[in-house]
This record gives sequence, C-alpha cells and structure tokens, in this order.
Amino acid sequence: MVGMRETPIYFYSSASGLVRRFAGHLKREVRDLSDHDVRNSVTDGPWVLLTPSYKAGNGDNDTLPKAVLKFLASAQNRRQMVGVIGSGNRNFGEHYQAAARQIAARSGRPMLFEFELSGTQEDVARCREILEELDQQLEERHHRQRA
Repeated sequence: MVGMRETPIYFYSSASGLVRRFAGHLKREVRDLSDHDVRNSVTDGPWVLLTPSYKAGNGDNDTLPKAVLKFLASAQNRRQMVGVIGSGNRNFGEHYQAAARQIAARSGRPMLFEFELSGTQEDVARCREILEELDQQLEERHHRQRA
C-alpha cells in the first residue's frame, strides 16, 4: 500500500553491537534506546521493541536491560507497543530470549520474531516479512476504525 506507515523499531544493543547490526539490516526507522533522548521520549504511534537477553543462569542477574525498562516506564509507550522481537544466545539455555518473552507476556503483546546473536540473512529477510505483514495489519485496523 502506497504511503503505508512503517512501524518503527526501538532497540537496545550492548557494546557488542549485535542487536544494532540486526536492526540496521531491517531497512526501516530504528531508534536506539541507549540514546538518552530516545530512552526518555514518548512514542507517537505503534512501535516494536527489539531487545536482547543477557541472563545466563544467575538468579540475581536481571535479564531486562535498564534502558528498555526506562522506556517502558511510560504508560503511553507501553500502550503503543504492538510486538516484541528478541535476540539471544542459545548458550543461555532456559534463559534464551528471557527478556523479550518476559516483556511480551507482561504486556500481552506477541513475540513477533526471535533470532540468535546478530541473526542470519534468512533471519533478517523473515523478520522484514513479518514487519511488513504487521504494517499491513495496522493499516487495515486504522482504516476500519476510521470507517
């Protein structure tokens, strides 16, 4: 659909840059939650969270990045979130994708996609497809609400 709004991705990436690299390959607007201004902003429409999980089995280790928690502290940001994408490391075992799955469960939003480390070319292509389908669904919902 011409002029269809692309749902932006708000992401957090550690110093490794793996999540940042994946986000950059999605070829859509991405906003980095490690940036103070982005982290303290309020969204103006639907958005998707892309977050890594770090928990590696230590019960005292928080799996949710602080920047993500800060951004989700805004009620409007929580309401506008339409899905979650997770990055993880399978070496974390049962904690693989823990942050993304926890946020999705708490918010009642779907897990849209999961990938390991910085993902593969196939992961990027599939995630793009999923996001395009999401954009279409949101556009159709918007038109139904206006009718």
